[in-house]
Amino acid sequence: MVSSFFSKAKPIHFVVVSTALCIAFVITKLFMVHEPFGVWDVLKQVLLFGVCLFSIFIFDFLSGKNDLTKKNSFKILFFTLFFMMLPETFLNSKILLANLFILLAMRRIISLRSKKDVKKKLFDGAFWISLATLVYFWSSLFYILIFAALFLYSIADLRDWIIPLVAVITVAMITTSVLVLFNIDLLSYVADMDMSISFDFSSLNSKHIIVAATMMLSCFVWGSVYYLKNIVTKAKSYKSAYILVFIATIIALTILVIAPKKTGAEFIFLFAPLSIILSNYMDVITEKWFKEVFVWVLILTPVVGLIL
Repeated sequence: MVSSFFSKAKPIHFVVVSTALCIAFVITKLFMVHEPFGVWDVLKQVLLFGVCLFSIFIFDFLSGKNDLTKKNSFKILFFTLFFMMLPETFLNSKILLANLFILLAMRRIISLRSKKDVKKKLFDGAFWISLATLVYFWSSLFYILIFAALFLYSIADLRDWIIPLVAVITVAMITTSVLVLFNIDLLSYVADMDMSISFDFSSLNSKHIIVAATMMLSCFVWGSVYYLKNIVTKAKSYKSAYILVFIATIIALTILVIAPKKTGAEFIFLFAPLSIILSNYMDVITEKWFKEVFVWVLILTPVVGLIL
């Protein structure tokens, strides 16, 4: 039974999800990329797969270190399945990189719960989000997560509220210096960043994207009901971390709505928080048969999308 296999965290689970991710990545590149591959292109694809794989490890560390889920591997299974549902994510190197930076930022922001190294964590969180913004502008919405954490964790020192701004200025200065060093026009660089908003969803009118989006959004609605009810039962010191995950989900959904170029790749920001929500949902399901069916439906969704 698949649900039983992933019900406890084991090293073999990383081998399974890594293999599945690699197969999905290779198939996507072979059938969705119609340009010839050179040596440099192959190296670039290896690095991109490394970004995807590293994202899974960072996500597992983020959720495990902050006790956002129980000690099982459902979260990394769901995270990998979401990649497989929307292979368009593999085709957008900028969004892949931006998502990795956001995961690194969330790791630092949520860990503010311990109230240790507050200034360093705030700087790191804002620094990573700033890097993500340089790659994909609407990643900047995750700055909201920093100030939500300051409020939820009752961090009242004014100097701590200023630190994120210092991180933004630091990234801006480093970026400007690099552009000057390589003789790149700053205004042209800023102009190339797509800051527009679009509510045109026609580009998502693809059968497999509709199936994947319907499945993910249905899981969000259904899982969130139990997730929000479950927050009430958590210890006071952990409630804020769970709320931050839900806020991250709302931010990711907002990016989906306003993204200027909707290709399906922008769903990637939803993968991590939704995986945590669904993993918590799995913990409250008492019927083993329903848990098994639920996991199999998610596993078969990428297959159905591929057939369509």
